Amino acid sequence: MYNTNIMCGIIGYCGRETAAPVVFEGLRRVEYRGYDSAGIATFNNGTLLLCKDVGKLGEIESRHHLSKMLGNTAIGHTRWATHGGVTQANAHPHCDCTSTIAVVHNGIIDNYQELRKQLSTNGHRFTSETDTEVIPHLIEEEMKNKRSLEEAVLAIAPKLKGSYAFLAMSSRDTDKIVGTRKDSPLAIGLGNGAFFAASDVLACSGIANKLIPLADTEIAVLARDSAEFYDAAGRKLTKKPTNLKTQWLDTDKQSYDYFMLKEIMEQPEALEAAVRQDKKAFTEIAMDILRAGQVIVTACGTSRYAALVGRYLFSKVGRKFCDVVMASEFHYFADSVDRNTVVLAVSQSGETADVIEGVKRARDNKAMIVSIVNRPQSQLANMSDHVIYLNCGPEQCVAATKSFLSQLAVFYLLSFSMVNSFDKAVKDIKGMKSKVAKTIEWNNERLKRLSERLKYKHDFYYIARGINFAIASEGALKLKEVSYIHAEGMPAGELKHGTLALIEQGTPVAVICPNDYTYDETMSNAMEAKSRGAYIIALSDRKNQIFDFWVKIPKVSELLYPMITVIPLQLLAYHTAVSLGKDPDKPRNLAKSVTVK
Repeated sequence: MYNTNIMCGIIGYCGRETAAPVVFEGLRRVEYRGYDSAGIATFNNGTLLLCKDVGKLGEIESRHHLSKMLGNTAIGHTRWATHGGVTQANAHPHCDCTSTIAVVHNGIIDNYQELRKQLSTNGHRFTSETDTEVIPHLIEEEMKNKRSLEEAVLAIAPKLKGSYAFLAMSSRDTDKIVGTRKDSPLAIGLGNGAFFAASDVLACSGIANKLIPLADTEIAVLARDSAEFYDAAGRKLTKKPTNLKTQWLDTDKQSYDYFMLKEIMEQPEALEAAVRQDKKAFTEIAMDILRAGQVIVTACGTSRYAALVGRYLFSKVGRKFCDVVMASEFHYFADSVDRNTVVLAVSQSGETADVIEGVKRARDNKAMIVSIVNRPQSQLANMSDHVIYLNCGPEQCVAATKSFLSQLAVFYLLSFSMVNSFDKAVKDIKGMKSKVAKTIEWNNERLKRLSERLKYKHDFYYIARGINFAIASEGALKLKEVSYIHAEGMPAGELKHGTLALIEQGTPVAVICPNDYTYDETMSNAMEAKSRGAYIIALSDRKNQIFDFWVKIPKVSELLYPMITVIPLQLLAYHTAVSLGKDPDKPRNLAKSVTVK
């Protein structure tokens, strides 16, 4: 039996309209959270209707017409599994023995095997390999004792160990959805005469105008005309809604084939939006960083590479050393965190499980938490002493692009705020808008042609020095994510410590070598690779005869080169994926917001 770790999108709807089209549209908006299977459950004339299958949402719709299901109450799910088979049986929603209770779930029930064994002993029959399936069976047990759906959910929630956000509905009350959460996101949306529950604010875009985030262990009871909230003890709560920001309503590709290209092209505007920050707040945060005994930045993936650039900026500009710790490893260092520590937690979604776990440990040890996030109403933001928003709007491609550039801008602002130069930093970044646009204009078509030439190469290597090193790693990550080609980023000086043995005739080596203090040493390393047969792709504002392919970039200040050099690497990854027939928006085995550990 497999433990099925699920990172997914869930949505529920109660209202007077037909529910399935609304839920289907919500799932479409959050499909980037998981796309190996999907399903919807509704009630029609008191009967539970359930349809689910493997594949992308559009494929399932063409086979089963999910959006045509009848009924005014529905829950839906789009799944991404890290363990367990991608099968129709494992797809959500899941039901109880009587097929009268349906559940969709995001998270991991750590003690599901124990619960499953107990339920099986009591005669319950299981049809999937998932941990989720224990939830409807537990609810079934409670409702046998004449408990309402919300009473049953209140009773079983303490029995679940691990993380969860789930929605449940029962044929006993077909106009009701009950939801709860612990360590996984869930928010309630309010629209015109309708109520929604969703794991992602994007699911509610266009159909809700206000949001009420649930806190851990709280219960939401949605009906056609009301939404009620309770704490874990069953005491009624009063919760105030917040407005859904209009920038989160844009989830259209416009004229682009893929969100990834659209979001790359939006980066000049993203930079301008990133500097719309409060000077006083940035100065206060910068002073807290300077006064701290130690500063730790915790992040995963692309956000961690932004943090590595930030570490360099803090040191170079603010003369403040900080450490960058992978979020999945951070909680192992929690013993060294205390009230004299400032933790900067970086997460596009604000829901990354590894980041949140480390932040919880740091908070327990009285550290100050500063979060750098993009999504509104996120768990991470709610846990923080200070929140810095990226302001770049929804990013739907799994591979981060514009959010990375916005993170770089925020670190630049923070570092210059340490020396009371916030206004200078704002001016510098605004000046980068035209430079980023020029970089795209100069290189987009040329990199498209290069991708055709190199798309069948099995290995790519990316090298750089100093502040540019993190961009080499980020460029390699982008290529891996969307094209499935092996790529490795490293400090250029490390090339000869092992990796040079892997260079063969024609091996692509991307060299980030702007005409700055790193140029001469990086060129020496590029020459080492070329003499072994490497095909040199150079990102520079200075041409050199050893380049096999020159990616021309504008001349900028040395601290701003990362904002320029990352752009062509994003375009190279995108065009390589497309030329190979891959979907860059939905790379295999990956999902956007990793809410499981």
